[in-house]
Amino acid sequence: MNRMDYQETVNNIKNYLTYLKEIGINELPVSLNTKLIAKSSEPGASVGQVSRLSENKLSADIKPKTLEDVKRMIGDCKRCRLHQKRKNIVFGSGNEKAEIVFVGEAPGGDEDIQGKPFVGKAGQLLTKIIEAMELKREGVYIANIIKCRPPNNRDPLEDEISACEPFLKEQLRIINPKIICTLGTFAAQTLLKTKEKITSLRGKFYTYEGIKLMPTFHPAYLLRNPNDKKYTWEDMQKIMEEYKHHKI
Repeated sequence: MNRMDYQETVNNIKNYLTYLKEIGINELPVSLNTKLIAKSSEPGASVGQVSRLSENKLSADIKPKTLEDVKRMIGDCKRCRLHQKRKNIVFGSGNEKAEIVFVGEAPGGDEDIQGKPFVGKAGQLLTKIIEAMELKREGVYIANIIKCRPPNNRDPLEDEISACEPFLKEQLRIINPKIICTLGTFAAQTLLKTKEKITSLRGKFYTYEGIKLMPTFHPAYLLRNPNDKKYTWEDMQKIMEEYKHHKI
């Protein structure tokens, strides 16, 4: 490899690492670095070969394999404005091999303090719903579309959702549940890529990445509108039927 080829290779790698940094990936596995250096120093290695190696190997090696990997990717996240006032990142909790995942909107005050999802009054209601389904909270997985509390519990903004959604997608890919239950408008709209309101969406199964998805009302909404609990229970019964069908 002559000096010009070498410099072009270095520039290609620098550009790709800059791209990774922009999307929030700040470190690479040691094994990747050593393999890449070894390969690039092989006699006769062309710029194209090294460039393809860097792109192919990076995309394969940085794919998170566990929820802990995703948590490390998030790090001390500052990808949107919400980091400025948060106390804790609320990653998610539950069984990494859960067959049912509940996805809410965003952490509230109690969640921000404790760093866990659905631990306030809405969370207590969600726990009761899960138990009424003859499940245990620790047997399912619970997460949110965004992982930092919006000020005064306001609705999450589009750019905040865009910054955080990739991590939820990785969580769902790793868990690979049989059923996802979205709680509230934002969770359903984000995963289903729709602007339909929850009143129109709830009560029917949809598909997300090959997984059955049931939208229903958010527990916080049910605390304000207890008469609508019956609709959520109808949705939960449909989930239970589908879940039993998978277990047969």
